Amino acid sequence: MSADRASPAALAGVGIGLRARHIEEVLDARAPVPWFEVHAENYMGGGMARRALDKIRRSYPISLHGVGLSLGSADAIDRPHLRRLKALVERLDPALVSEHLSWSRSDGVCLNHLLPLPYTEESLEVVCRHVHQAQEAVGTRILIENPSSYLRFRHSTIPEAEFLAEVAQRTGCGLLCDVNNVYVTARNLGLDPVAYLDAWPSARVEEMHLAGHARNDADGQTILIDDHGSPVSLEVWGLYRHAVARVGPVPTLVEWDTDIPPFAILLEEASRAERILRGGQSKHHYASAT
Repeated sequence: MSADRASPAALAGVGIGLRARHIEEVLDARAPVPWFEVHAENYMGGGMARRALDKIRRSYPISLHGVGLSLGSADAIDRPHLRRLKALVERLDPALVSEHLSWSRSDGVCLNHLLPLPYTEESLEVVCRHVHQAQEAVGTRILIENPSSYLRFRHSTIPEAEFLAEVAQRTGCGLLCDVNNVYVTARNLGLDPVAYLDAWPSARVEEMHLAGHARNDADGQTILIDDHGSPVSLEVWGLYRHAVARVGPVPTLVEWDTDIPPFAILLEEASRAERILRGGQSKHHYASAT
């Protein structure tokens, strides 16, 4: 399999994150969805879930989204996990493969969180090494997604957008811009979400994500939590319009991972995103979507 086999041109329009409660509905009727994304770790073990995904794969393109490579960990990359990912890629032949700029493993212990990392020259070397190893092992280039942040490291020396751009430049990977994560991070850290987004290397962005977030109170201060458990907010819709105007109509995914609603609700969210995507060739200003 060629290292540049994956092509974002294989996906178009707005896809939906496939969740277990919707699989039977998708199998029973041809859903008006151009593609689905699945979390790689949910299908590495085989069984009924993977057999159902094999059936869905015959009718829809698939994007494979990983949450367990721990690209930002100081530990060596987990080779058994990488072998399982490679086997899944070979079985599904996904249009895109993506992972997170985060870490979730330390001293052989897996943590059930996508944890942030400081942006330094040292961590940049680690991430680039792991991205190179992952792409070489899996046999395709991957996209790296920006995280949601709730704090900043005092000793970070590289802005996040610059860090992502450098990873892409050094490894040849693409970038996945999670617009909700941009908004959550900017609001939590007191940044301008438009300026934050404008700092991204737009030519490297090959996919975008949309999701909902929650508002929590922490000692009288509002903290946004990237929980994927509600509709996309008006503010994120507005930021998405701006993102589409900057990077063009790249494939976009609607995610919903907690308090999962009926499939029809996800179709409504995807339809709204599709309208923005189709109208995205003209310039828009950041404002609440109507």
